[in-house]
Amino acid sequence: MTAATDTRKPETVDAALTVEDLVVEFNVGKGQTVHAVSGISFTVAPGETLGVVGESGCGKSTAGRAIMQLPSPTSGSIRLGETEMTALGAEELRRSRTQLQMIFQDPISSLNPRRKVKALITEGPSIWGGKDKAAIEARAREVLAEVGLDPDMVWDRTPRELSGGQCQRVCIARALMLDPKVLICDEPVSSLDVSVQAQILNLLEDAKKRHGLSLLFIAHNMAVVKNISDRVMIMYLGRVCEIVPAEDMQNRALHPYTQLLLSSIPDPDATVTAAQNVEQKVIELPSPLNPPSGCRFRTRCPLATDLCAEEVPELRLVQGGHQVACHNV
Repeated sequence: MTAATDTRKPETVDAALTVEDLVVEFNVGKGQTVHAVSGISFTVAPGETLGVVGESGCGKSTAGRAIMQLPSPTSGSIRLGETEMTALGAEELRRSRTQLQMIFQDPISSLNPRRKVKALITEGPSIWGGKDKAAIEARAREVLAEVGLDPDMVWDRTPRELSGGQCQRVCIARALMLDPKVLICDEPVSSLDVSVQAQILNLLEDAKKRHGLSLLFIAHNMAVVKNISDRVMIMYLGRVCEIVPAEDMQNRALHPYTQLLLSSIPDPDATVTAAQNVEQKVIELPSPLNPPSGCRFRTRCPLATDLCAEEVPELRLVQGGHQVACHNV
């Protein structure tokens, strides 16, 4: 049964982060271009966690880095509140980016191995005009305690003297020191043990509530994303397939790709849905160097028609907070 369609764009007023038609492409020589991100649009509301999930290589981490202007996107609009990030000069960008912080996937390599924790944590406020060294250090100790680290124990240690979980806590503390409005988490728990993953996820939830943060949480683990997010955005080969409220994802997902992802998660409490019966075509996976025309998932989709090869499906609103890009649902 086809869902009722509402072609209106999602509300963007007062959004903490607004991304429109974001494109990221890389020239790899010999006339070839990697189409990493191809015109994605979404918003993150104040205090909201938007999860971003998809297969490895779908462009989710590239999108996160492009929002940070690391590097700048090929085209598109990125607004942090009312500030258009892509239009800023180098100095203005540096100042605005203090409100947009990122936690990287590998917590150890994202920290300078030669510097001690005290230097890593206090560097940001010191650069941006903090002249009261005692006040900065007091704030740093407070934030370290907030993320579950004993300041006296880690203060004079280097990253190689800490565990992966401790390094990730230092990364979170470093980001919080600048009081950002939006925190981009690029697979922050993928390299950690399962028990430590739960601790970091709880820490991020607590930090979000305490500091009024908006989170863009990037991961490939559907279960993790579903549990921490308010809404979930599913990406495939550089495009958005669906944006769905997290509580509705298990039983109300409409896009065939979302259903296939969900069917791979063992969930004894879930009701039986079509997601468990969808089968994909078995073919060679498409490449971002030469993505399929129209809907990029059509070469694997059991619902694909001729229209799917001819037209790119637009992301449309089907019901409150639920958007989908598919010709056949």
